[in-house]
Amino acid sequence: MKIANLLQRVLPPVWLGMIAAIAMEAQLKFQAPGVTREIGLGIGKLVFTALNRAECALAILLLIAFFISAAARKSQIIFGAILLILLAQTFWLVPNLIERIDLIIGGQTPPDSAAHLFYIVFEICKMILLLALSILINRQSLIFQK
Repeated sequence: MKIANLLQRVLPPVWLGMIAAIAMEAQLKFQAPGVTREIGLGIGKLVFTALNRAECALAILLLIAFFISAAARKSQIIFGAILLILLAQTFWLVPNLIERIDLIIGGQTPPDSAAHLFYIVFEICKMILLLALSILINRQSLIFQK
C-alpha cells in the first residue's frame, strides 16, 4: 500500500515535468544552428513518440496505484480526464501528426489540419490536470500523516 501511495504522490509531478521539458525542447530545437525544418520534424517525431510511450507507462503505473490504494473521488475524476486526453493523443493526434511529418519530410504538403493546435490545447489541459492532481494527492497525504 505504501508503494502505491508513493506512486500516486510522485508520478503526477514527474509526468508534468516530462511534458514541460519536452514542450521547451520542441521550440528550442528549431533555433539550433543547422537544424532544418525536416530535421527538426524528424527529431520531434522521435521525441513525441517516446514521450507518448513514457506517458502511457506512467498512466498504467498510476492506474495500478489507484486500484491498489484507492484515491479520493476528485483524484479519480481528474485522473480519468487525463486518461481521456492521453487516449485521444495516442490513438488520434500522435498518429495524425506523424503522418503529416512523414508527408512534409517526403517533400509533400499535407492538407490543412487543426491537429497540431488540438495537441497543444490537450497538452496544456493535461499539464493543468496533472498539477491539480499532484496538489490534491499530496495535500491529502499530508492531512493523513498528521
